[in-house]
Amino acid sequence: MATDLRPVFPEERRLLELLLEKDIYSLQRSAVWANKNRYYIDGKSNVITSDIYAASNTQEIRKALQESDIEQYQDAFQFQMDLFVEANREHLFSIIEEAHEFIRKEASRYPQENIVLSFSGGKDSTVVADIVTKALSNPSLVHIFGNTTLEFPTTLDYAKRFREEHPQAIFQIAENREQDFMDMCAEIGPPARMMRWCCSMFKTGPITRIISNLYRNQQILTFYGIRKYESVSRSKYNRVEQNTESVKIQQQTVAAPIFNWKDIDVWLYILSEKIDFNDAYRLGYDRVGCYCCPNNNIRAQFLSGIYMPDRSTKWRNFLIDFAKKIGKSDAEVYVDSGKWKARQGGNGLAAAKTVKLQFTNCTAEEHSKIYKLFRPYDDELINMFIPFGKIAKDLGRKLLQETIILDVKNNVPILSLQPFAQDGYEYAVKVKTLNVEDHEELQRLAGYQIRKFNACRRCLKCESICRTGAISIMGDSYYIDPDKCVHCYKCMNAKYLAGGCMMDKYLRTK
Repeated sequence: MATDLRPVFPEERRLLELLLEKDIYSLQRSAVWANKNRYYIDGKSNVITSDIYAASNTQEIRKALQESDIEQYQDAFQFQMDLFVEANREHLFSIIEEAHEFIRKEASRYPQENIVLSFSGGKDSTVVADIVTKALSNPSLVHIFGNTTLEFPTTLDYAKRFREEHPQAIFQIAENREQDFMDMCAEIGPPARMMRWCCSMFKTGPITRIISNLYRNQQILTFYGIRKYESVSRSKYNRVEQNTESVKIQQQTVAAPIFNWKDIDVWLYILSEKIDFNDAYRLGYDRVGCYCCPNNNIRAQFLSGIYMPDRSTKWRNFLIDFAKKIGKSDAEVYVDSGKWKARQGGNGLAAAKTVKLQFTNCTAEEHSKIYKLFRPYDDELINMFIPFGKIAKDLGRKLLQETIILDVKNNVPILSLQPFAQDGYEYAVKVKTLNVEDHEELQRLAGYQIRKFNACRRCLKCESICRTGAISIMGDSYYIDPDKCVHCYKCMNAKYLAGGCMMDKYLRTK
């Protein structure tokens, strides 16, 4: 039997009976555990294949579930869980003790007002919130809930209950109220497994703004629910991360108290400590997040068809329309087979042209390039060059509307910007590099900023990268505060932002 299991709650037991065509209440007293799509019923393995999900009628299943008395399963289930907790009490004590020691050690490096709990409404962040609060004996810690606007209804219900049950906690909700997810999907395409632009725009970015408002440019410690057994990529994380490209918000150090826990350990803690949790797990979801996430597995999609039919249908219809828009002749197959999740780049999208950096070398001046712009040259573009140094408009040639950028260390001119008329380009800027050893490298970085100017979709990624809070998206404008910028170049570092703009990855065409 697999060693990493999750309990199968009464609601999912009834569903399992329906999928396996078993009699109602036949699993009432059985020991039922699961690992992904594999169920262990009294120790015997049963796999629910994708064919079973595909052949099932969600409407009939929904009706059958509504007509079932789920309470009939509850007493036997609770008895089994009590036995589970009792049998593993010693193990539970040891992992709690280790987590408490880790939490206190990491927290000792920060004032407690600079300690934050990342709260997603999922089981892992639920456990972390509880275990950190108890380890530090502090019920007044800051909790930040990232409401992506795409949450399960059960997640929003649980977040509301959590706030009511923890009145002393400082509970902040981070939400992007400026952009609409479906509108962005129509413009730059739906998120895919390797192109989840939504995370930055609707989660990390809004959380960054909450942190910036609360702490200005102070470094904070965030405890979060990352576990190495969740995925191959997360197994490569460190338990404590700081100043690395894997830290999405550079103003924070992140620490994972339950990094070495398995699913079964998380459930052991929840059931033993009698913690309230997201009801989505009772329904059979093994992860909660956005209902339309490309990382959702077949079972999650199937469950959404039962419990969120309106959203599920709307999302499928959008995907089919999008597939037709980008030229897929077999749109429904493309969607239902999950091929949309492997989508890469901006093929078929009008927005893709904005990330393609177009330039010509200036024949009249050495080390000069003329870049195509997709909107008029203005102060916003000039402002994007603040990371390079000090803006000195007064040193440029006024007749040419030239702006000079000075090196911050020695006040030597290193860049010249000026609007330019170029055949084939409606708008253009000439960028000349000055007094540097590597002109091509400086032009490459300048090109990054040109791409930002052309392609910015307010994804908020740049705000998250900036440790000092110098970058902000204000309305439709990208702004860098010259008094806060420390010229670290992180917003132009390919380790943190390949291509200089997140849209380069999501809209680049082959």
